[in-house]
Amino acid sequence: MRDFCDKVAAITGAASGMGRALAVELARRGCHLALSDVNEAGLADTAGMAAGLGVRVSTARVDVADRDAMNRWADAVAAEHGKVNLIFNNAGVALAAFADNVDHTAFEWIMGINFWGVVWGTQAFVPHLKKAGAGHIINISSLFGLMAAPANGTYNASKFAVRGYTEALRQELDIENCGVSATCVHPGGIRTNIAHAARTDPSVYARTGVDAAAALERFDKLLSVTSADSAAQQILRAVEKNKRRVVVGLDAKVADVIVRLLGSWYQPMTTFFTRRNMFG
Repeated sequence: MRDFCDKVAAITGAASGMGRALAVELARRGCHLALSDVNEAGLADTAGMAAGLGVRVSTARVDVADRDAMNRWADAVAAEHGKVNLIFNNAGVALAAFADNVDHTAFEWIMGINFWGVVWGTQAFVPHLKKAGAGHIINISSLFGLMAAPANGTYNASKFAVRGYTEALRQELDIENCGVSATCVHPGGIRTNIAHAARTDPSVYARTGVDAAAALERFDKLLSVTSADSAAQQILRAVEKNKRRVVVGLDAKVADVIVRLLGSWYQPMTTFFTRRNMFG
């Protein structure tokens, strides 16, 4: 995918944050768009921004955790646009919870969006990407798909799963040599609304006595060092270069190096940092 002009890209979670930034940047490069989100008002705003740049834009309200809905959307995009070249499985949510007793419905909720949404998006769009003859799958993991953090066990589980799934997928596509490739994205702190939309398991307050929602927001602000626009540009550069993995943001790159150097010894550092800045 050397350029994006006259290509068609599908983006989940396009109502705000990185999804919106990716849509606008792709539109600037002449890429037509199929955008989805559950936030219809935000989705309409994104579509208006992108359409104003002269590309064709379609929108749909889609719950990425619903496999049938994702299949219907993929088929509709291919029918409306004539082809699909890229799928950005970007939709994601956060959950503050202790891993040992997190409510199972909350765990299923975050896995449904963060992990199964990626799987369903990939499976729904791969046949259309192959048919187009040139395609790319971009799956959004996280810095927390490279390292774990306290009170984020469910988020870590979902994002580590995305990493493993995408790395295996990329190897399979390379073996098949079908014209489709895949990149796993590991953003660090990106200035988005994810903390505001995060859920907090009651066990966090019960075991710490701390308003975890407020603590998560402070933690998010502390780490949110990269703009969504910058993140989008870094991701698209990685797609152009057909990279297997892209670590987005200086904070993520530094943390990645620390994990590589220290191995499991990064964990005491993370514990201290989290206790001081999130629960302190």
